[in-house]
This record gives sequence, structure tokens and C-alpha cells, in this order.
Amino acid sequence: MTAPKAEKSTEGAVKLACRNVWKLFGIHPKQFLAEHGYQPTYEEICGAGLIGATRDVSLDIYEGEIFVIMGLSGSGKSTLVRNMSRLIEPTAGEILFDGMDLLKADEKTLIRIRRKKMGMVFQNFGLLPHRNVLDNVAFPLEVQGVARFVREEEAELMIELVGLKGRENYFPRELSGGEQQRVGIARSLAVEPEVWFLDEPFSALDPLIRAEMQDEFLRLQKVLHKTIVFITHDFDEAIRLADRIAIMKDGEIIQVGTPEELVLQPADSYVSEFTQKVPRAKVVSAATLMTPVDGSSKGVPSGKPVTGDTKIEALLCRFLDQRTPIPVTDGTDRIVGEITMQDALRVLLGEEVSLNECQ
Repeated sequence: MTAPKAEKSTEGAVKLACRNVWKLFGIHPKQFLAEHGYQPTYEEICGAGLIGATRDVSLDIYEGEIFVIMGLSGSGKSTLVRNMSRLIEPTAGEILFDGMDLLKADEKTLIRIRRKKMGMVFQNFGLLPHRNVLDNVAFPLEVQGVARFVREEEAELMIELVGLKGRENYFPRELSGGEQQRVGIARSLAVEPEVWFLDEPFSALDPLIRAEMQDEFLRLQKVLHKTIVFITHDFDEAIRLADRIAIMKDGEIIQVGTPEELVLQPADSYVSEFTQKVPRAKVVSAATLMTPVDGSSKGVPSGKPVTGDTKIEALLCRFLDQRTPIPVTDGTDRIVGEITMQDALRVLLGEEVSLNECQ
């Protein structure tokens, strides 16, 4: 299956890209791929006793975006992310970092890129139990040979950034799960990475702490503007965090798109099933539902406008107080459409309704 092409949804150049990336586990995978013209079917892979962990993946990740990869357990999410950093060596394809193919990079170059341009956070916090918070955060810089004064100064900045100022001398055992994850995040940021990989970083946390860490994550992104590749199996988490989402199944990318595109335009029944329980009001924007207006003074609705990317969920309280249409702008002061209570109800109920039916 060829994954549908997704339109670019964020500004910026391509920072990281995959081109026809394969990762097969088993005996003689490279020979197998060559014999099948680098296009074996899933059935042929299984029939040969191989595991298709990553199958012909091609995608672009743009500078400054949060790109979420999701799928069920065993779909290939973690393998793909480790392919991107060559922690797991792909069987075939290209991994482009700022246009350079990492699969052609020598070991010295690859180590330099990993240490200075990539940050990684995993579900297992991986903190060093015999080191305090300051030393844990400073550890990547210590590995780089950075002077103690310099690395501790940088670590203190990262500790403050993630909200742990005053905990510098605590040991991991003295911290809560959420605090330990903050230390892991601070440590990964200490090297000031250009690309930040996070593999289900919050899945081991309690729900309330998880929501808190999602808030913290979004706050950090507003400050740092990193290029982020984030793995999760939780669609609610994905739609809250993502600029775009890639859905994987059996090592293959099924669809890439914004949360709204995946919910409203699923590529197949698998994506549709994956997204069917997502509250549409959380992902559908005013621009999608609005009725265009001509911009003349006669055709422009009155009232406080909202931007086109405003989610329907945010408009519901407005409609409790008013029945008149809400004007929608294009991000400037120009009004380009209007959205009615009936439009919002269609999203909530998933069908055509009239106001009379709801009275």
C-alpha cells in the first residue's frame, strides 16, 4: 500500500526525511529485498520467515514541527525512530538529516550528530541512581568533554527550564515519577539538540501526572521550537500534541496528516477505526465548517471573531450565550467566513441536525 501524500502543515524546511526505508529482521534480509526488487509484499516477507519492522517508509519531517508516530504495539513505531538515528541499522533506504544521508555517514560523524544534534527521551527514564539531578542532566555534556563549570551552568539552566529549580542535589529515588521524567527531558535538552526524539515518554506516568507533563511539553516547545518526533499509542495524546501524525501498521505508514485530516479523511478502514472514538469537537477547526462570506460590510457577521484554526470545542461556550453566527478570520483582521451553532452541532452529533430538533 502506498501511503497517501499529506500536505505540509507547518512552515519550515525538511529537517529529517526517510526515503524507502526498510528494516527486516531475519536471515539475509538484504539479499531477500534485492531478489524481490525492493518491493516484497507483507505475505512474501512473512513467508520467508522475516519480520518487516519497517516497510518502505517515506516521509518528511519539517523543521520546528511536532511529528507524532502512532500505531498499535508491534506496528514498528520504535524501530522507525531508531532507524532515523541509526540506533537500529536500516536494511535499505535513505535517512536524510539536513539533506545528508546518515546511512553513508562514518562512525565518527554519526557519533557527533547523535551527541550534539539529537536528543532522546524514552519511556524508561534511564537516570543514573548514584548521581544527583544536576549530574544526571550534565552527563551528556560530560561525555562530550565539556568543562565541569560550563556543563553545570548549562544543566542548571535546563533544570530551571523544566521546573525543577531547587532539586539539583536530589537523587532519582527522592523524586516522583513526573519529576524523574522532567530530569530525563532536561538531560536530553542539555546538548541543545536540533531534533528531539521521544518514545512514549509519558506512558508510564499516572493520568494526572501525564496530563501535567503534556502541558509542560507544549510549554517547552513554545520556548524552544524544536523539531520533534514523538511516539505514542494514545490518540488523545497525539491530537493534543501533534502538528501532524503518521499512523503505522505492520511496519508500514498507512497515512500522514493533521489530526483533523485523519479524523475527517481517513485513508482506509484501519485509520477510520483508529480515530472513530476521537471527539470531533477537539480536532475539527472553524475553517473546515465555516460558510465563506464575501467580505463586504453587508456580508460580514457581527461579534467577536475567531481564527480559522480555532477548534469547535472552544466555541461551544460562545454558543451557550448567543445564537448568531460567529465570524471567522484568516489569521489577520480579514473576516473570511462564519460558523453557526448548527455547524457545531453537526460535529458533536455526527449528523445533520436543525436547531428545532434540539429545542
